Amino acid sequence: MPSHIGATNMPYTVYIEYRIFPHMNISSESLFTALAHATRLRCLLLLLEHRELCVCELTHAIGAAQPSISRHLAQLREAELVSDRREGLWIHYWINPDLPKWVINVLKQTAKGVSQAAPFADDLAALAAMPNRPGTPRCA
Repeated sequence: MPSHIGATNMPYTVYIEYRIFPHMNISSESLFTALAHATRLRCLLLLLEHRELCVCELTHAIGAAQPSISRHLAQLREAELVSDRREGLWIHYWINPDLPKWVINVLKQTAKGVSQAAPFADDLAALAAMPNRPGTPRCA
């Protein structure tokens, strides 16, 4: 066993699990606070449906100003509900894959319950109709 691992006073297998597979401890209060704002909820449900979206796609779908969408995404990132990556000028977001199963279940049930209602159905339609989505030469 490498000496730096023994210094943790943890068995080797526990150390590996702890370092590679961190466990999220999101509280129900944090989740529902994040879901309480319509823009954050709409972003999360779009991300749940599309896996990864650029800020420009979320802006187009929801019809809000880019600074507003970015501010809400930053709050979701701080709550560890979403992750992001930068690609040139664009920032792409996705649902944090390390979320506890109960959080994913809440998001899926919420999406199922509102999928045909406005504004959620409208967001999906607007995104589907968006020209110049990322992956094409220019983003809208």
